[in-house]
Amino acid sequence: MKFSTRGDAHKLYLRLREMAPGDITKSHYLKETGEIKEFYQSLDSDTLQLIYYQVAKEKGGIGIIPIFATAIPWLLVLFSKPLEDYIIGNGNMNWMIFGTIYLMILTVSLIFHFKENAWAVVHSEIIKDILEERRD
Repeated sequence: MKFSTRGDAHKLYLRLREMAPGDITKSHYLKETGEIKEFYQSLDSDTLQLIYYQVAKEKGGIGIIPIFATAIPWLLVLFSKPLEDYIIGNGNMNWMIFGTIYLMILTVSLIFHFKENAWAVVHSEIIKDILEERRD
């Protein structure tokens, strides 16, 4: 696997390009997406439309993680003087520990948020395609 900074879609392309043409359809990279599509195809159109609406709601919702990412700094500002005394006071290294833990939690939670959002897009696109195929 070659290194790429172009994102997951390009990495998938590079992985699939290295496979034999017959192995691409059996690839574990595509297996889960295929299983999702098969499940949605087994449902009637009315149920699928309701699921599509729910997925659209999830995709468009703000989510708890962005609220977390923006609310915590405001709380820190609100309690800045006592927090500053505790973290920076007495010349200790609490500020470094606090900052590192906060940035790690923030980074992990934002990664989860964007991955969840990406899966919502996958589900909505699959459902939209199935509904369009049935209308034709």
